[in-house]
Amino acid sequence: MKKIMLLGSGELGRELTISLKRLGCTVIACDRYENAPAMQVADRSMVFDMLNEAQLRAHIQSVDPDLVVPEIEAINTQVLLDVESQRTIVPSARAVDLTMNRDRIRDRAAEIGLPTAKYGYAENLEEMLALYNDMACKVVVKPVMSSSGKGQSTVAAGDGAAAQEAWHHAVENMRGDRPKVIVEEFISFDYEITLLTVRQKNAETVYCPVLRHQQVDGDFKMSEQGTFEMGALEATAQDMAKKMTDDLGGFGLFGVEFFIRGDEVIFSELSPRPHDTGLLTLYTQNLSEFDLHARAILHLPISNIAALRPGACHTINAAQASPDYGVEGLAEVEGMRDVEAMMFGKPDAYPNRRLGIVFAPDVETATAARAKIKLTYASQ
Repeated sequence: MKKIMLLGSGELGRELTISLKRLGCTVIACDRYENAPAMQVADRSMVFDMLNEAQLRAHIQSVDPDLVVPEIEAINTQVLLDVESQRTIVPSARAVDLTMNRDRIRDRAAEIGLPTAKYGYAENLEEMLALYNDMACKVVVKPVMSSSGKGQSTVAAGDGAAAQEAWHHAVENMRGDRPKVIVEEFISFDYEITLLTVRQKNAETVYCPVLRHQQVDGDFKMSEQGTFEMGALEATAQDMAKKMTDDLGGFGLFGVEFFIRGDEVIFSELSPRPHDTGLLTLYTQNLSEFDLHARAILHLPISNIAALRPGACHTINAAQASPDYGVEGLAEVEGMRDVEAMMFGKPDAYPNRRLGIVFAPDVETATAARAKIKLTYASQ
């Protein structure tokens, strides 16, 4: 029985824990706060700061896991690089180190020849404004380390005041201790996609049907699968995803994001783990992204990936901070044909925190179902 140390215990970690336990694993769920979603279904839990080198190193030593599985960005990756000779880091310590910071993964994508937006980095406001002025175009400003699009802003050309606000927003929402932002050309794209790419030890790389997703202020809100066609562009995206994941190495599921503009496929970002847009696969596929990740990291065969039905999802986000919250409208949503709601079990709320999601056959139905959900908040 494999012992898994899960670093990060949010909703993605919860579903991965369920998949791993179905395959006989023992899971120790770790995060910086108590009663995180994965902790509610894991065998054991630990609360500590995973950016703290001494704490992370000591806890890995005390747990002595077979596999260390990162689920979030805010991790001291140097510790993972140091301990990889004694245990397996998923998908690999190098992959985690490169992808935890947008500057490193963007640079690597450009080095291996993937098309990307124009970009640059800044470590203070003056550098950021100089870069913004030099680019002389609409840009996206975001921290090099953050999660779920937090700290991201779009700034039109020639708006210095908005650019300054974007710097402060990025720094206030960054993870880790790196006051560094990426400033990239805004791609006027037709749509964005996530290609869930599964790298295996004993078989070829395989792919899930492509997901199209929508973001609001850089944060994932909706995705759909099996409701649209990409034609030959899907094969182009697969070739690019394989090139990137082969370069990173290791085994497991990667969420590779692209912009689609006309007949162009442009690399955006990559996560070396299950992806938030892929929550939809719990509804649409025979094996969810969590099942696939679990099988790949345990070196178990994946016989096939089948789309059972088309679908779409819409997140349920908090509107305010509250130590407790309630959910109204679930009965009405569950009464809709082929619609499912899922709450993540997070212990409290803060503005825009993702607390749940609804699944439906199409975007219109998912949007209608989400509108029926009302969150109520405890008085402060």
